[in-house]
Amino acid sequence: MIQQAEQQDALAAATLALLLWPSHTVEEFTESMTHLLKDDHAVIFLAYDHDKAIGFAQCQLRTDYVEGTDSSPVGYLEGLFVMDNYRQQGYARQLVAHCEQWAKHMGCSEFASDCEWDNTESLQVHLQLGFTEANRIICFTKKL
Repeated sequence: MIQQAEQQDALAAATLALLLWPSHTVEEFTESMTHLLKDDHAVIFLAYDHDKAIGFAQCQLRTDYVEGTDSSPVGYLEGLFVMDNYRQQGYARQLVAHCEQWAKHMGCSEFASDCEWDNTESLQVHLQLGFTEANRIICFTKKL
C-alpha cells in the first residue's frame, strides 16, 4: 500500500531517510520532513506492509535548470528507499509512479532524478524504472 505522508508521518519518513542517508540524525530528518510536508511544492509517499512503513519516495518541483530537461517546473525524485527485505517486489516502482502522477497533477511534463556517478545500484534502479541517462558530470568546489 502506498500513501501520501502527512505531518504525523514525519518520524516514519525520517527513520527511512536515515537508512538511505546515515550521515544525518533522525532529529535532523524529522525536522526536514516536517518542513517538506508543509511545502506545497514537495511530497513524500510511504510504502507500507500492513502498518509498518517499509519505503519512501520524496519528490519536489524544481524550477531551476534540471540537467537534460527543457521545461519548468520539473518533478524531481529527491530520494527513494525500500528496506532490504522488501526490494524486488515492486515497491520502488509504485512509489515512483505516485511521484510521477503527483508531478503531472502539478503541471509537469518531465520527471528527473540523479545519483552519484559510482552508485551502480541506484543507476540500475533508475534504468529499471524507465529513466534514461541525461548526462554525467563531475562537480567541483573550492573554499573561499
